Amino acid sequence: MSRHLSPPDSEKRIIIALDFAGEADALRLLDRLDPAKCRAKIGKELFTACGPGLLRQVHGRGFEIFLDLKFHDIPNTVAGAIAAAAALPGVWMLNVHASGGRAMLEAAAESARGERHLRIVGVTVLTSLNDGDLVQTGLAGSVRDQVLRLARLCASAGLHGLVCSAAEAALLRRELGPEMLLVTPGIRRPDDSPGDQKRVVGPAEAIAAGADYLVVGRPITRAKDPAAALETFRSEIHGNFPNLS
Repeated sequence: MSRHLSPPDSEKRIIIALDFAGEADALRLLDRLDPAKCRAKIGKELFTACGPGLLRQVHGRGFEIFLDLKFHDIPNTVAGAIAAAAALPGVWMLNVHASGGRAMLEAAAESARGERHLRIVGVTVLTSLNDGDLVQTGLAGSVRDQVLRLARLCASAGLHGLVCSAAEAALLRRELGPEMLLVTPGIRRPDDSPGDQKRVVGPAEAIAAGADYLVVGRPITRAKDPAAALETFRSEIHGNFPNLS
């Protein structure tokens, strides 16, 4: 399976994290944004509360969807979940936990084979974790070491890309080359609150490090003018990288 199916769309490198408890707030936000300028991410809380019906409404507004459910289970179960999710309206990207192991990752990649619209990306280490957190889970070494170990596993298993902190993007780009998509949460400008993220990077810095897609939540979703906040992020990217393709 070709991992990097097509170059990233420079107009839609920002993925809006719809971290809401219910449908009304999520749709109210999307009604203020242009689907030609961003994509939408639906995570566990919102999907559990609203189900697949929400995806139809989001896709009906023109948005491509990153369904952020971080599948992590036995290989057959993950393969079935990937197939079911791929059939949902508007799903453009899905993720799995890289710590599920090679067999699970290969099953996920195989399940997506033939779904030309779909990207499968592996989650390495959550951006809410630091070195001390890894020690508490029984993992020796640094976040950097664990990210690189799992990233290589995802690449060899045939995934399209990775979810990683932008702080590790330059390392992963050097180690894995241009083919792997890098999706980076924890994106904040200097005046944005870090929230519960411990490893945060600015939008232009993330792109310079090799990120393809930037996941942005509260700095846009909680802004008084979400469309203007989105434009600020886009301007910072395109102002620093006018020839970005």
